[in-house]
Order: sequence, then structure tokens, then C-alpha cells
Amino acid sequence: MTQAETEALISRYLDAFNAGDVDTMLGLLDEDVAHYVNEGGREIGRDSFRRFMATMHRHYDETLADIVVFASADGTRAAAEFTVRGRYRETAPGLPEASNQAYSIPAGQFFSLEDGRITRVTTYYNLKAWIAAVAPS
Repeated sequence: MTQAETEALISRYLDAFNAGDVDTMLGLLDEDVAHYVNEGGREIGRDSFRRFMATMHRHYDETLADIVVFASADGTRAAAEFTVRGRYRETAPGLPEASNQAYSIPAGQFFSLEDGRITRVTTYYNLKAWIAAVAPS
């Protein structure tokens, strides 16, 4: 893939996230995608990713704004920087109580690609900043 094709593919992936279109997101992933969860472990495969997204949608209502996508010249790696805007709907294990708190935090994702599919997704954001944003005042 070219740099421009990679940037377009990552943009489609992020647009699908914003639309809540998990099926389109999954269609852009390699069957054995490695998903590195922020401050968490590594999950392998589309089925694990689907379960992760179902859990995320249960706890959070999020959209990404201010998206900027970068790709390597050979199209094998990419990064996206954005602002996560969301609402914390249902308490997640080990996190503060949810009461539909709004939050806005900077975040980023890194991707590896092969044969037109995303083979790795790594997400980074500051968990302490997110907790501070949803903590009771």
C-alpha cells in the first residue's frame, strides 16, 4: 500500500469507530490482529476485538475529534492523534462509578499494516487524566 492508501484506510477505520460501525472496523482488520489495550494486555484476533468493542460500547459513548493521521512512506505503519470525547455510562471494573460523566482527553493509536489489512492496533491515553475527568467534583 502507498502512504496515501494507508492514511485513507486508517481514516476509514476511525470514521467507522465514530459511526459505531464495528463490522466495518473488523473488515479492515487482519484475522489475527494484535490489539494492545491502553495500560492493559494484548489481545489477538478479530473475535477478541469484537468482544472488546462490545464491552467498550456498554461502558462508554465515545467519538473521536481533531483527527490527524500519519503513515510511513512505505505504508506499513501509521499513527493517529485525536481527542476522545465521551460519556461514561456504566461503571467499568476497577474504575470510578459511572453517572454519565462527560470527558475529553487526548489520545493516539499506532497501527501496523500488511496486505491491505490492519495487523496491529495500539492505543495510548493518560488514564489518570481520564479518571480525573470523570471523578466526582
